[in-house]
Amino acid sequence: MSNELAARLDDLETRLAFQDDTIEALNEVVTRQELALEKLERALVLLARRQADLAASIPGGAEDDQPPPHY
Repeated sequence: MSNELAARLDDLETRLAFQDDTIEALNEVVTRQELALEKLERALVLLARRQADLAASIPGGAEDDQPPPHY
């Protein structure tokens, strides 16, 4: 094998190693983001339930926002 071919092969192996590291790092980031999104989605559902419960517990609801008929 010629020196030029060996150098090219070494270069390709080095690039592959760096690409493998980069892919692994990106995979870790995506995994963390997915977990964070799932946590945020659960929090949003919980907040929506609390808001609905709070709105249901307010007497009169939207009817009290209307001005009296004499205005």
